[in-house]
Amino acid sequence: MDIMEKVLDVLKTSEEALKSKEISEIAGIDKKEIDKAIKKLKKEDKVYSPKRCYYSIR
Repeated sequence: MDIMEKVLDVLKTSEEALKSKEISEIAGIDKKEIDKAIKKLKKEDKVYSPKRCYYSIR
């Protein structure tokens, strides 16, 4: 499973929007890698930000 899939998995199981640091802690992946994955996922329109610095799945 690649990092983008793990980010999506974490967001699917969460009932609320999460910060990238929280996603990083849950997934056990470095925050910098999470930030890169979130940037790509936002471009693909799979993830959005309901409020600043928080992310949720579409």
